[in-house]
Amino acid sequence: MSKPVAREPLRRNSRSNRARILEVARRELGRNPDVTLEEIAQAAGVVRRTLFGHFPGRAALLDALSDEASAAVRGNVPERSDSTDAPERALARFVLSMWPVGDRYRLLLALARRDLGTERVSEVLAPARQAVTAVLERGQRDGVFHDHLPPAVLSAGLEALTVSLLESVNTGAWEDDGTRIAMATLIAAGVPEKRASDVVGGVASEVLAESSAEA
Repeated sequence: MSKPVAREPLRRNSRSNRARILEVARRELGRNPDVTLEEIAQAAGVVRRTLFGHFPGRAALLDALSDEASAAVRGNVPERSDSTDAPERALARFVLSMWPVGDRYRLLLALARRDLGTERVSEVLAPARQAVTAVLERGQRDGVFHDHLPPAVLSAGLEALTVSLLESVNTGAWEDDGTRIAMATLIAAGVPEKRASDVVGGVASEVLAESSAEA
């Protein structure tokens, strides 16, 4: 009768180690995509055997990280219908909603260059990219966003801008809670600065209130 009780702490410890390894791997890979598994194990405070017990190799670790990032990205894509919000507000809401998983988003794009492959990463990020492209297309029709680029191309450019700004936050070059990146995104899409500031301020308050209500 005592065996299940004895095993439970071991299972909890195993889950804790796995979560810790993933957390550290996400951070270290974000800093250096060439970091080794041994370096990740050391940074996580576990022995090499423990890491390999959870992830037999680099591919297994990256698969787990991509699954985690995929769930986080999909879970933070706003569920509101395109027609329920003004395009500039919808774009600001998207950026602010994605801010909590910005590092995961950035990590996926970094891993695409050498590990996961662009096709897999594109599949993972498809819901987010489709959501933004739909908002941009609607905003171009309404004259809110500039239309000198096709919506999908403009979306790719805004994604690159966001990733670059996230890199700056990650390196400590500046600080942001998501609002400055949201403003930069709206301005780059063609929204006047004053209007972008007002929109982001209003949407940020709504997102904060919604998050508090869910907590």
